[in-house]
Amino acid sequence: MSGEHSLLGWWREGTPQARKALLAAGLGWMLDAFDVTLFAMALPAIRAELGLSAAAGGLLGSSTLIAAAAGGVLFGWIADRYGRTRALMLSVALYSVFTAACGLAQNFTHFLIFRTILGFGMGGEWASGAALVSETWPAQHRGKALGLMQSGWAIGYAAAAIVNGLVQPAFGWRAVFFVGILPAFFTLWVRRHVEEPAIWKESAARRAGPRHDRATWTAIFRPPLAGVTLALTLMNTCTLFAWWGFYLWLPTYLTQTTAQGGVGLELLSSSAFILVMQAGMWFGYVTFGFVSDRIGRKTTYVTYLLTAAVLLFIYVSLRVPPLLLALGPFVAFFATGYFSGFGAVTAEIYPTSIRATAQGFTYNIGRVVSAGAPWLVGSLAQTHGFGTALSVSSVAFVLAAVAWIWIPETRGRELS
Repeated sequence: MSGEHSLLGWWREGTPQARKALLAAGLGWMLDAFDVTLFAMALPAIRAELGLSAAAGGLLGSSTLIAAAAGGVLFGWIADRYGRTRALMLSVALYSVFTAACGLAQNFTHFLIFRTILGFGMGGEWASGAALVSETWPAQHRGKALGLMQSGWAIGYAAAAIVNGLVQPAFGWRAVFFVGILPAFFTLWVRRHVEEPAIWKESAARRAGPRHDRATWTAIFRPPLAGVTLALTLMNTCTLFAWWGFYLWLPTYLTQTTAQGGVGLELLSSSAFILVMQAGMWFGYVTFGFVSDRIGRKTTYVTYLLTAAVLLFIYVSLRVPPLLLALGPFVAFFATGYFSGFGAVTAEIYPTSIRATAQGFTYNIGRVVSAGAPWLVGSLAQTHGFGTALSVSSVAFVLAAVAWIWIPETRGRELS
């Protein structure tokens, strides 16, 4: 079977540097998910010890997302100006250190400060990593490579569930956060082994010359890019709103009593449920890359989003643990897999000189509005229960699919 069509042949067609770049970006994104998800897993215990309301817990999640939006824009500019790998290392170091700092928090204010600073690094990792992978893999395999990179999130999420299930019962929620410092050591490997993409080096050399490329970040707001920038930002706003509204409160939904609108699982059981969901999430990420490389970005995206809306509504309407366990992987498959396509779509639309900036803006500005999701769901849960509150995410998925009316098909485009 040829490398073009075999399941793993596309990996062998990548250069050694392309494979290292994918490994670096994938591990960075996995560790990002690991650090961020630790908070969602520990939130019930944090609320109990510090006396925080559901709305206050949601506000902590929202503050992280707002900071991530700013960090995504800032690190996108850093990646375009100073290099993809430098931006990647700085972002990973930042979120690792301040995840560990959360283990020292004594009150709501401490958490708010640490989660906000952590958010800057969290937002910055994706923009730099997606640009790094996009620029080192050929067009026919770009979707697969970015899908594999994105699948690192499912692995990081699952690792957080395992750490939480083992560490929190034995050592408490603070020890869970101390484990989050480990990703900082990953930056040492990136510095030694991962090179900047050749296309970025060429672009940087032209900008440094006497007749440099004068494209600036403001080009994403001018024709012909302005309309698609708006549509991409709107689409991401809706998908991120849906994702964070559901996944940040999922551990709480599973552990709250049925009288409070939850499922009533024990801590260890809820961690097991979430771990099983990550299998579906991982397959969703990887499959999206293969499918979108074959039939197109738009058709694949819309199919995933609309299916996610239906399955999620069914999931939050159930209170029967066996049914939730069986449905969970399918919800995760469709409700997260679409994220694999965004890096490819934006890389194929925007030129090299502003690629990471555009990716950072369109992905992370959506987090400003989506930052309201944890707070909104937490507030609605207090009055209507978690089942009703979490169904808001289904509506957001439908709106995200509508935004694709204004986004072009980009499959097969060579990077400019």
